[in-house]
Amino acid sequence: MSINTSSEVQTTQREPERERRIFTFKATQVIWLLLSIFEALLALRFVLKLIGANPASPFAVVLYGFTGFFLYPFANLIGTPAAGGMVLEISTLIAMLVYGLIAWAVERIIFVIFYRPRGPVTQTTTTDQHTHV
Repeated sequence: MSINTSSEVQTTQREPERERRIFTFKATQVIWLLLSIFEALLALRFVLKLIGANPASPFAVVLYGFTGFFLYPFANLIGTPAAGGMVLEISTLIAMLVYGLIAWAVERIIFVIFYRPRGPVTQTTTTDQHTHV
């Protein structure tokens, strides 16, 4: 008669607050992505105005229409030098700076509210013993 004994060990690790850290990371990444796209549109507007692009072209109409809404608070803040169809729109540069600071502040607020530092990893070990006769 032979007795065969075997045991099975299963270990599970759980990291507290992991989901919250992932949410914080993804939310801040979305903020920076949206800001980057928005800043690129404003920079494109600035360059098109600076080189005197045709404001009647469909691309310029759409770009100026979309970005014009966001530049409204900065309209007439500073004089806009122009020469021969070329415009140095300094208010666009100021808007880019202000919107960048706003995005940074929102990102920091999300981080402070939702981020939880890594805590100790909890580990659960389960042992099953089987006896065969």
